[in-house]
Amino acid sequence: MTGPTAVDARVWAPRASTVHLHRERAGVVERLPMSALAGEWFTCPAALELGDRYGFVLGEAEHPVADPRSRRQPDGVHGLSALDDLASFAWTDQHWTGRQLAGSVIYELHIGTFTPGGTFDAAIERLDHLVELGIDIVEVLPVNGFNGTHNWGYDGVLWYTVHEAYGGPEGYRRFVVACHARGLGVVQDVVFNHLGPSGNYLPMFGPYLHDASANTWGDSVNVAEPEVRRYVLDNLAMWFDDFHVDGLRLDAVHALVDDPDRHILRDMAVETDARSAHLGRPLTLIAESDMNDPKLILPREAGGYGLTAQWSDDHHHAIHAAVSGESSGYYADFAVMDALQKTSVRGFFHDGTFSSFREREHGHPIPSAVPTWRLVTFAQDHDQIGNRAAGDRLSATLDEDMLAVTAVLNLTTPFTPMLFM
Repeated sequence: MTGPTAVDARVWAPRASTVHLHRERAGVVERLPMSALAGEWFTCPAALELGDRYGFVLGEAEHPVADPRSRRQPDGVHGLSALDDLASFAWTDQHWTGRQLAGSVIYELHIGTFTPGGTFDAAIERLDHLVELGIDIVEVLPVNGFNGTHNWGYDGVLWYTVHEAYGGPEGYRRFVVACHARGLGVVQDVVFNHLGPSGNYLPMFGPYLHDASANTWGDSVNVAEPEVRRYVLDNLAMWFDDFHVDGLRLDAVHALVDDPDRHILRDMAVETDARSAHLGRPLTLIAESDMNDPKLILPREAGGYGLTAQWSDDHHHAIHAAVSGESSGYYADFAVMDALQKTSVRGFFHDGTFSSFREREHGHPIPSAVPTWRLVTFAQDHDQIGNRAAGDRLSATLDEDMLAVTAVLNLTTPFTPMLFM
């Protein structure tokens, strides 16, 4: 969108009796009534232009809150929303043909700490270093809106935004183009299983969350509600269509509770495959899951969900126990001689075996017909470091020789290896 072209303001708000559009334009503040539509949507036709700040006032509330589908939050998640000028960016990656996951090496990075500058533009300056390392795909920790300036990204609340301190949507597009120009694919980490605590106004609008299957982080996302389901799937499409990413890493899909026979993960895979066929380049969905369930990556015709790949925490645990000697907590089962051998061949250690940490049998074996590259493996990642009491990496306790051994164990498996920055 360019120039003063006006667009409709729309919002799904079944929990509000009335909705007003709060609009600030050129110093003028207005509150405009919105008309109720079928399906519990409200609209205010041709009400927004580029440069406006806006929000929604629900019912008898005094203050506006951000648009659940906001594309920009210039003043943070507690501030007013703004439009994203999609048409103003000059894409130069028209000849990009994508990057297959098979045979690739992934590099997981956090934009805020990858460089001293902590921005997309600063990260661009270090992309040549990643190419020299032999990286094929950059996996970016979550960049959607969260409260404050620094965060892992897993407390995000406005999924359609890109964090302004990193460079906002324009900075993100520059980053993707720069990656593609160097032959690097981009996988974006997204969190659909929960929302952060600060700036989460979604419950005011509708039944976005429910506590019937509350996970470790609080209420779960209510994907059984059709409009919430569409909210998730439209966000998935946004990353491919508006930011040209090559894949998504789906955070903790075991916390996405849904009907197994029509699971939203299957819908994600169907929509991604259709979009891949339309764009003519491979698009990847990588699931993080502690279920050790190959159903995630089995073809849909074989009863699976058809995702591209999934992480193997088991292989990490086996490497970690072997090189560090640690055997407490969930590492206890992996402190045996054959743990690393088993995960290096089969991917999962717990494939129906007893898990002492869980105090029950856990996991399922991966059928031999599943290509090994569909498992993403690593010796370190943001979770396994960030969840430690001291946040220590292997380099805090291992010498250079053992770190080299660790790298070899990670990079010479038949799986898709991932490095953490």
